[in-house]
Amino acid sequence: MSKNERYSRHIALKEVGEEGQDKIKQAKVLVVGAGGLGSPILLYLAAAGVGTIGIMDDDVVSESNLQRQILYDSLCIGKSKVEIASSKLQALNPHCHIIPMCQRLNEKNSLEIIDKYDIVVDATDNLLSRYIINDACIECGKPFVYGSICEFEGQVSVFNYQGGPSYRDLYEYSEEVKHFKQPLGVIGALPGTIGSIQATETLKVILGSTTTLSGKLLLVDLLNHSFKTLQFIS
Repeated sequence: MSKNERYSRHIALKEVGEEGQDKIKQAKVLVVGAGGLGSPILLYLAAAGVGTIGIMDDDVVSESNLQRQILYDSLCIGKSKVEIASSKLQALNPHCHIIPMCQRLNEKNSLEIIDKYDIVVDATDNLLSRYIINDACIECGKPFVYGSICEFEGQVSVFNYQGGPSYRDLYEYSEEVKHFKQPLGVIGALPGTIGSIQATETLKVILGSTTTLSGKLLLVDLLNHSFKTLQFIS
């Protein structure tokens, strides 16, 4: 199958075209987390033809994941998320180079790993990981596509992009983040909504778009079906 056939709907967009699709092919994206947010992010980035996709997660699939983590099915329970994700993404698009890493991103390994990629996408479920991602991205000069979910609500933003603000400019660090526990409840379709927006923002960053969510925070409330965009500065 030719590039023009597989990516024809991208190439037809004036914002993408063949040149933009080549940029997508050359891009190296690290997705930290292969759960609720990571599932749609990874699927759409692979389908879009991102050349290299790194996946970091040290977890295995549990039955409670299946309500929202659409990369997995009942036969995956007990198996490594990154190994299952890698196999499914490779089947979706064999032209992508998938790098599974069955480990957590931490302060010791963040710089070495993030420096190998062009963009980092946050699909984590804890606050401390976001500061680790943010700080490593600042030091390595990499954009950071942020997303978070809770119950019926979600947030998306883009940090460290074209001189824009960082995660710390939006959320000042406090030692309390180390003790933060994510609420357990989440409507199943919410990570699909937020993750899809994150994937879109990632592709826009690859394409060098000036219309990303850099300096903006998108607030999504699916219970009341509201979308609000707030602006913030560093």
